[in-house]
Amino acid sequence: MRIAVTGSIATDHLMTFPGRFADQFVADQLHTVSLSFLVDALDVRRGGVAANICFGMGQLGTKPILVGAAGSDFGEYRVWLERHGVDTGSVRISDVLHTARFICTTDRDHNQIGSFYTGAMSEARQIELQAVADRVGGLDLVSIGADDPEAMVRHTDECRSRGIPFAADFSQQIARMDGEDIRLLVDGAAYLFNNEYERGLIEAKTGWSAEEILTRVGTRVTTLGASGVRIERKGESAIEVGCAEEEAKVDPTGVGDGFRAGFLSGLAWGVGLERAAQIGCMVATLVIETLGTQEYELRRGHFMERFTKAYGQEAADEVRTHLRG
Repeated sequence: MRIAVTGSIATDHLMTFPGRFADQFVADQLHTVSLSFLVDALDVRRGGVAANICFGMGQLGTKPILVGAAGSDFGEYRVWLERHGVDTGSVRISDVLHTARFICTTDRDHNQIGSFYTGAMSEARQIELQAVADRVGGLDLVSIGADDPEAMVRHTDECRSRGIPFAADFSQQIARMDGEDIRLLVDGAAYLFNNEYERGLIEAKTGWSAEEILTRVGTRVTTLGASGVRIERKGESAIEVGCAEEEAKVDPTGVGDGFRAGFLSGLAWGVGLERAAQIGCMVATLVIETLGTQEYELRRGHFMERFTKAYGQEAADEVRTHLRG
């Protein structure tokens, strides 16, 4: 199964604040906030939602196709991704702009404040999916992640017009979208990814109820933080999957991308939705145990040992047949 993942390619600048953001806000002065946080640490990491997802899929051996735009500074990053099983042949390189930057501060309660500079990502709107499909011999699914808004619309329209199944996964971009934009990106999606907060925001902005959304998408996947994930399809009972037990909670950045990497890999392997969600939750657990979104190591024996403990022998036997050495 050939899966293309569109979305941001970025460098993450991750900082740690030893206090609590909540202690710094004055309730009746929120309209004039002016704050500066003295941080204890700065880590510069590879990131971007599409690159993060593809890294995880590459670790699982499912050969994802990364689709996005980066700057001329992408060379070392490209080598890293290709070494970890990612097809980067459809990444557009800008002649004038740097690769996007994500700057994020995390407090001791794991709350986050972040900013995103688009840079070369703005040129993603110039990428044609048909050219990607022609290069790789066709596409079975396109996951449309947070990206340049015009690129997201173009990719969605092209998937519809060419009959390519697509997943709507706009996450961080939902804050700047109005109801019309969201309806355009959701309607007809094979999969809709959102977390609990985004779920409510999607319904509020579109005016569609949860039931109506299930008539417009094939499968709705809602991540529930530490509680795992809920999967819904029209006329079927919801599937709920819990998280695998974590050994440490180091940094939540990229946990959602890790889940998507595992879930999409499960789809590529042809396992059921519950099993795909279990794989996603296991990868997400590995991500939260490391600092940075692509710093975890997926070792087959270790992965399967923990997966078996979390989800049982039957689930592990099915996954083991697909997971590469």
